[in-house]
Amino acid sequence: MSKFAERIRELRTAGNYTQEDLGEILGVKKYSIYTYEKGRSEPNIDGLIALADFFDVSIDYLVGRTDRRR
Repeated sequence: MSKFAERIRELRTAGNYTQEDLGEILGVKKYSIYTYEKGRSEPNIDGLIALADFFDVSIDYLVGRTDRRR
């Protein structure tokens, strides 16, 4: 599993969000969140920015380039 997939799942579950909740917040389908968490797809740059902003973490953290959230 990719670091991105692990981090999205970790952040989502820590915030007590379902995949459906997160999809609604970001304006994507629940299935998109599912595929991110399974490592089958990744969001486009706008989606990546939206995820980083929503979870208040850096993009580098989301993609596994650093372990520092900010």
